[in-house]
Amino acid sequence: MIIGIPKEIKNNENRVSLIPFGVEDLCKNGHTVIVETNAGKGSGFSDEDYSAAGAQIESTAKAIFVKSDMIVKVKEPQPNEVEMIKPNQIVFTYFHFAADKELTDSIIDTTSIAIAYETVQSDNGKLPLLIPMSEVAGRMAVQNGAKCLEASMGGRGKLLSGVPGVEPATVTVLGGGIVGMNAAKLAAGLGAKVNILDVSADRLKYLDDIMPSNVFTLYSNRHTILDLLPTTDLLIGAVLVVGAKAPNLVTREMLALMPERSVIIDVAVDQGGCVETCRPTTHKDPTYDVDGIIHYCVANMPGAVPYTSTIALSNTTYPYIRSIANKGYQGALLADKALLKGLNIYKGKVTHQGVADAFGLDYTEPKVAIC
Repeated sequence: MIIGIPKEIKNNENRVSLIPFGVEDLCKNGHTVIVETNAGKGSGFSDEDYSAAGAQIESTAKAIFVKSDMIVKVKEPQPNEVEMIKPNQIVFTYFHFAADKELTDSIIDTTSIAIAYETVQSDNGKLPLLIPMSEVAGRMAVQNGAKCLEASMGGRGKLLSGVPGVEPATVTVLGGGIVGMNAAKLAAGLGAKVNILDVSADRLKYLDDIMPSNVFTLYSNRHTILDLLPTTDLLIGAVLVVGAKAPNLVTREMLALMPERSVIIDVAVDQGGCVETCRPTTHKDPTYDVDGIIHYCVANMPGAVPYTSTIALSNTTYPYIRSIANKGYQGALLADKALLKGLNIYKGKVTHQGVADAFGLDYTEPKVAIC
């Protein structure tokens, strides 16, 4: 199989989808890997590193898309990349279709095979390809939130940890999954008072057992959120519904309850956001103000730490990339139920229920589609 690794072109996205080790292993298995010039530069990997591992270096993305059987990326294809996708070509990346109808429609039109990292799901409900970036994003949400609380960034001028004689900031985390857990852990370690909300009693019991004494677990409902907002300095949205649009838990009306110049970090922005006033921003222009509340809604937050993010992501995606290359997409999908759940669109058919439901599209069982 010919595997193509294009350079990421989303705003300030410096990750790369495959590290030289993966290239070397694929080449040893008889495959060809084509890497676009400087694809790995932002993550600390040079063209020479890829060449030494056995990759062919191409100067343009077009050459990568034309020659490859499978395209492996980090972020969703941008409009000019969508135009280069061929019928029957495998595209393996983060898609987040349910938050983007235009992307969904355009990928349907390509009649390609779209396998989404974020919906690969094991029998125990875990999302192995989402976990590493969720860990990064959860921790970065607190780092960026602490910075946004500074007066120079438009925030309240409140130090997250406080100091002796001055109370710490209060952080409220909506969602107790991987993002929320990592956000709560880091915020608590910095000395903040942390509230973490979830709808699973079992998850709350687990978090209560592992978290330090300055983290308070609460069952998530509208009334609890309304009670917490007036004392919340930093609100972190960490809600995930696999393959579907995130629910709006905080409406614009509810912003009036928050202290002026408090901060919202919505990590769920790439799934539509769990705050009504959320809209995607970039690392270049990350924040905006709505009704006196600072919003930070960067959709590719881990892209700011590409060395860490690239290695963490590649460690988990590579076994699936190798399986698809060695077995072919049909063999790999049928042999691995977790990977099969990652199949979102197959040659014009929507094969993930969450994506179909988001836009009222017909749904086809993935096994039925590929058999």
